Amino acid sequence: MKTSQQQLLELALHLQTSGLNEGSSGNCSIRDRDGFYITPSGLNPEAMSIDDMVFMDFKGTMQSAQKPKREPSSEWRFHHDILKSRKDMNVVIHTHSTFATTLSLFRKDIPAFHYMIAVAGGNSIRCSPYQLFGTQALSDAALKALIERKACLLANHGMIVIGRDIEEALNITHEVERLCEQYSYALQIGSPVILSDKEMNEVIERFKSYGNWDKQ
Repeated sequence: MKTSQQQLLELALHLQTSGLNEGSSGNCSIRDRDGFYITPSGLNPEAMSIDDMVFMDFKGTMQSAQKPKREPSSEWRFHHDILKSRKDMNVVIHTHSTFATTLSLFRKDIPAFHYMIAVAGGNSIRCSPYQLFGTQALSDAALKALIERKACLLANHGMIVIGRDIEEALNITHEVERLCEQYSYALQIGSPVILSDKEMNEVIERFKSYGNWDKQ
C-alpha cells in the first residue's frame, strides 16, 4: 500500500504533466493521522522526493524529513483550515490552471451554464474575493466560498478543489477546468442560457445515484 507521501508526490506530478500546474505553481495535500502532508514550497514536482513532503498537525506544527528542513507550501493555511474544518474531506488540490485562472480574473461566480457545474456541489462555482496569497485572509475567503461546495475559484489566482480521496478530487479538478474552458468559449459568442435552480436541483439529486458523482 502506498504511503501518503508517495500518493502526494504522484498527485503533484500528475497536476504538472496534465497541464493543471506548471513549475512550482500550485500545491496539494492529503490527510494523514492527526494532520496532513503538503507539498513543499518553491519546488518543481519533478525535483521532489517523498521525503520532501512536509507533515503538519492541526496545531500548525511542521515536520520535515529533509535536512535542512523543507518549508511547506506558502498556501499551507488554507490546506490546514479546510482539512481541519471539513472532516469529511481528505484531499486538497490548488491549481493555477489556465482557464480557471482566466475566469478568476473577473471575480465572478461561474453560473449553471452547464449541468456539470453540479460536480462542485451546487448551482454555481463560487469565486472568493481577492486576498494576498499565503495569508489567513485568503484562507478565510476560501473557506467561505467552499461552504457546501467542493470547488471554488480564488480571485486573480486560481482554483481550489477538495475531495474525499485523490480520485474524487482529481476528477473534480479536471471537470472544473474543462467547464471553465467551455464557459470561456461560450462568453466569446454571447451570454449562454443559465439553468434554473429547479433544473440544477434535479441534476444534484440525480448525481446522488449516478456513476462517480454520487459522492457529491
